[in-house]
Amino acid sequence: MSIYIGLDIGGTKFMVAAANESGQILRRLRAATSTSLEQDLATLNQMIAEVAGEEKILGMGAAIGGPLDWQRGIVSPLHQPAWRDVPLKDWMTGRWGCPFWVDVDTNIAALGEYTFGNAGGVERFLYLTLSTGMGGGFLVDGQIYRGMNGAHPEAAHQAVHFRCANPQAVQCECGAPDCLEALVSGNGIRRIYGKPAEELSAAEWDEVAYNLGQGLRNLAVLYTPDLIRIGGGVAVGGGPAFIQRACQVMEAHLKLTPAPQVSLSDLGYDTALVGAIAVAIHGLEQ
Repeated sequence: MSIYIGLDIGGTKFMVAAANESGQILRRLRAATSTSLEQDLATLNQMIAEVAGEEKILGMGAAIGGPLDWQRGIVSPLHQPAWRDVPLKDWMTGRWGCPFWVDVDTNIAALGEYTFGNAGGVERFLYLTLSTGMGGGFLVDGQIYRGMNGAHPEAAHQAVHFRCANPQAVQCECGAPDCLEALVSGNGIRRIYGKPAEELSAAEWDEVAYNLGQGLRNLAVLYTPDLIRIGGGVAVGGGPAFIQRACQVMEAHLKLTPAPQVSLSDLGYDTALVGAIAVAIHGLEQ
């Protein structure tokens, strides 16, 4: 039997899965990241070996944080300081002898949600993730939208008119002021409130939802998507009430463009992993 391998290379954890040609996951593993590139690569290769067993790998897809060069497969994920200018595609192709594709995790997650999360057929689809950081992937007719010179649009690094009880703690890791990511991501929440998202009070959740709603408003105005799906640990932890409150803010501030449908991801924590499997099977549009 031949298989496909999906890799979700996150800021705090790795997930690796083997799947058949229909995308059905056959075996999967999860492991924590380290602060060493050498150790991380050894962990990933060991995980691949374990889920692959003796079967032939036909293709491999990977989701990782940006920035990166998706065509050459060189990655420098913002939230993993040890990973800088890593030629991941060359290393993985050389090690495993199969086609390998890698892209920004939110692009990959968007493909996963579109392919396996009941979002197929939507012409303009925007996926957002709120986790350690924040990001987004935009699909038009099922294809990844890319900017000038193939650049990945950074939905998380828009500036928003925000509310915050501790504004001096609003600091984005990209270095720019007033970024949405600094207000609604896991790292941003820890800086502002001094605790993880799961420990936020109702009033603090409302503040985060307000800021997310302002970001959704900007995205609705600029992209005019049909559907926005939101995943990641912060969004899942906040639940439907959190998303509903953010939508109320978005809709209250939209005057000239239609409000898109907004909902939690159907795939939960597996969106990027499932997307990596989809890419392993189908490749990335060149």
